[in-house]
Amino acid sequence: MRITHGFYPPGMPHAVTIGNFDGLHLGHQAMLTRLLDVARARDLPSCVLSFEPHPREFFTPAQAPARLSSLREKAEMLRGRGIDRLHVFRFNRAFSSLSADQFIEQVLVRTLQARYVLVGDDFRFGAKRAGDFSLLERAGRQFGFDAEFLPTVEVGGERSSSTAVRAALAAGELEHAARLLGRPYSISGRVVHGDKLGRDIGFPTANIQLKHNRPPLLGIFAVELYGLNGQPLPGVASLGVRPTVKGADAAPVLEVHLFDFSADIYNRRVRVDFLHKLRDEEKYPDLPSLVAQIGRDVDNAKRFLAQRRVA
Repeated sequence: MRITHGFYPPGMPHAVTIGNFDGLHLGHQAMLTRLLDVARARDLPSCVLSFEPHPREFFTPAQAPARLSSLREKAEMLRGRGIDRLHVFRFNRAFSSLSADQFIEQVLVRTLQARYVLVGDDFRFGAKRAGDFSLLERAGRQFGFDAEFLPTVEVGGERSSSTAVRAALAAGELEHAARLLGRPYSISGRVVHGDKLGRDIGFPTANIQLKHNRPPLLGIFAVELYGLNGQPLPGVASLGVRPTVKGADAAPVLEVHLFDFSADIYNRRVRVDFLHKLRDEEKYPDLPSLVAQIGRDVDNAKRFLAQRRVA
């Protein structure tokens, strides 16, 4: 999969879908399936048009939703789905000022040479979200592309959306989030050096680099880690500010203690699948109390993972 940026003509016509695709939930996956079907039928390369940062991060950064996936994670998932191109526009003041007509002409027609454009049923575009599907459809007749919208995808009567996934994760309902995603929620990143406290207290951890300071979930979790030896490695993860050893204003840290594992994995890129929330973070009066609780967390995570394997 090629990744291109800005007003850069890719040199050939494309079948295009547009969106943030944060988390790549089942609704997004349905759009990608339809895009690929049409692209193959028309012998066109497939292209996902996305934006960085998320528009809400640009307009209202303090109120913007937590990211479900970094740009790199999104690219990895799109590559895994067989998409040919990810085209990313920097969402800034100039880009946000494009009128709906300018967006169509400069982005879809000139830059991506769209022959087919697929959007969600609630898609809006252009300055002040003035553009809608009817405008897109009319423009298609003028510029030579077909426009199609995909109806909402529901899971158990609930709309599969990034908002719904965030709400489930924030509430600790990981199994619910997994149903909306079609897979467990995960975070990928490189293993970096931490403060080595886990090793000193008998529970060594892999410190996973986070790309954003506002993860969509916090707490202690039963997890599986991928990317080291081809097999999932079971463990227990802490994602949060570690209130017992750091201040409440500390940046969140993702630490994973792997069971019966001792290899040096610094600088390895791994993926952590969050399977079950064990508890919220707590501040303990002293380090021995924290160590005792970590021991209980390990036992509870092992019990959950063993039951999961049996089921």
